[in-house]
Formats: sequence, structure tokens, C-alpha cells
Amino acid sequence: MIELKVINSLILITMKKKVLIVEDEVALLKALASGLGEKEFNVLTAKDGEEGLEVALKEKPDLILLDLLMPRMDGITMLKRLRDGDGEWGKKIKVIILTNLEDQDKLAAAVENRVYDYMIKSNWNIADVLKKVRVELKYTE
Repeated sequence: MIELKVINSLILITMKKKVLIVEDEVALLKALASGLGEKEFNVLTAKDGEEGLEVALKEKPDLILLDLLMPRMDGITMLKRLRDGDGEWGKKIKVIILTNLEDQDKLAAAVENRVYDYMIKSNWNIADVLKKVRVELKYTE
């Protein structure tokens, strides 16, 4: 998405970064999308790993927020398919895991597939996620 800004009579054209949120809990998905979308991001959403993989490959977001436990395809499987795909983009896309799990085996599998970070859902709020996304995408307020 292109955004125009006028600063000191100069017109700046900027591209909003795309963030894909893959989360099966609808209320949380909407809250995250609203919190990120009200700011400087173009937000894409998916309700499971299968839909998330399809959206990711089509839209090529700059960052993915990914739940682990979801129907149809879990987050680890989606992440492996992104990383093992043919394209260079899938191997390098920044992924932050959002999970209720503190299961060390699942988190180890995520780390093996090169996640940038993970956040335990009970330990954060929307402002924390926004801050983390900004850091990963090198945004400043």
C-alpha cells in the first residue's frame, strides 16, 4: 500500500510494510489486525496454517505473526513449508511465533526453522506486539 505524506512542502511516497497474522482465535486475530492496521502496517490475515501459507506465498509479506496450534495445518508445518520452498523469499521471511505453548520441543522446532522471536500469549499485549513488529521491520515512531 502506498502512502503519501507532505512534510515541509515535500511529498514523500512510502510503501507500508505488509504483516501477515496467522491465528485461529478470531477475537485475537481481529485485535491484532486492528492494533497493527491502525498504525503504519498493511495487515493481511489468515485463520489457519493452510490459508496462511497460501496468503504468504501470494502476497509475500515483510513479516509473519504465526500461531502454532491451529486447525488444518499447524504453525510449525506452515513454517517448514515456507522455509523448504523453492523461493529465496520463504527462506528469509521474518516470522514471530505467538503461542500459548511453553512446550520446549515445539519451540525448539520453531527455532530450527529460523524464527526471529516467539512470544507467549499470556505475557504480552497488543502494544508489545506492535513494538516487536516495529523493531523487526526497523520502524521508528
